[in-house]
Amino acid sequence: MDSFTHKCPNCGGPLLFDPKDQKFHCEYCLNIYTEEEVTAYERAQREAKLEENTNNSANDTTQPIETPDSSDSQTQQAESENMELFICNSCGAEIVTDATTAATYCYYCHNPVVLSGRLSGKFLPDKVLPFSIEKEEAVEQFLAWTKKKWFIPKDFFNKQQIEKLTGVYFPYWSVDSEISGEMDAAGTAIRIWRVGDIEFTETKQFAVGRKGKLNFRELLKNALSKNTQQKMMEGVQPFPINQAVDFKSQYLAGFQAEKRDIEYEAIKDQVNKELKGYSESLLKDSAAGYTTLSNVRTSISVDRQKSNYVLLPMWLVTYRNQSGGDQVYYYAMNGRTGKVNGVLPISGKRLGLFSLGMFAVLLILFLIGGYMI
Repeated sequence: MDSFTHKCPNCGGPLLFDPKDQKFHCEYCLNIYTEEEVTAYERAQREAKLEENTNNSANDTTQPIETPDSSDSQTQQAESENMELFICNSCGAEIVTDATTAATYCYYCHNPVVLSGRLSGKFLPDKVLPFSIEKEEAVEQFLAWTKKKWFIPKDFFNKQQIEKLTGVYFPYWSVDSEISGEMDAAGTAIRIWRVGDIEFTETKQFAVGRKGKLNFRELLKNALSKNTQQKMMEGVQPFPINQAVDFKSQYLAGFQAEKRDIEYEAIKDQVNKELKGYSESLLKDSAAGYTTLSNVRTSISVDRQKSNYVLLPMWLVTYRNQSGGDQVYYYAMNGRTGKVNGVLPISGKRLGLFSLGMFAVLLILFLIGGYMI
């Protein structure tokens, strides 16, 4: 498995995407580049390499001889366990990743790398929503969120814990649909009033009909099977999908990324069922003003539908509460809006001290009250 790093046009150092200014920074020579500049430089590099390979092949009459590679058995073994090997093009180290990992860091030289083939061909995303919240800002917002909560373990706030904050692009399907809907029902309107001691009731029967077009935009569906914390990640929505840009792998530099392993066809029936449910609810809601609505019959059809494969930015934190049964807690933050979701651990010691303090206060108040009486 090959990998590549987006390199600085000036010094060849690795480029990192900066969410603050939406540009690409070199930490070695401190140069800053726009996406257009990086794309133009890499296009020129590819064209030059292609021309060089063409000239070399025209002059080379030798035939390549394939020799056994000792790493083949390792690669086969890794792939059989849903893991794969790739070679870091900066230091040559061999790194093992999940089969869905598309961008990561080299564990040896720490250069950001993108795994070629994982986000190309049919797996090429249509759009990417770049991070706009940098790590320092994410840490501040995350801590501000936790400080509003009570009884959190003290070690939750240590520096080593916060440094585990990781920026990850997750794959989603963004679905746009146009739906035709009809509804027929029997509506009843009841009016009650009194004149003196006499109560009057007026009942009117109506044939209710509704018909129209319904448009749904940017319905997000998870496209990664190992995303076990999907409910938590749904809690950080919505994402401003209208701000997504055409996919360029440069935006992944400095972050981790996952590629999809759930195809849209596999969830299409589920999506359509959900959309039809939304449509029926909207049609029923449009028939307001009736006391009762019965014999409801609906006809819903999907006229047009488009699905886009998008990568969405999230900051993730994991915390292992060793004092609470070694349980692992997960937190997600929207990489554009800063919205946080997750379940915080509770410190039994802090909760116990608070309960003891409250009991002591109540006891003192009771004794004072009893003495005054």
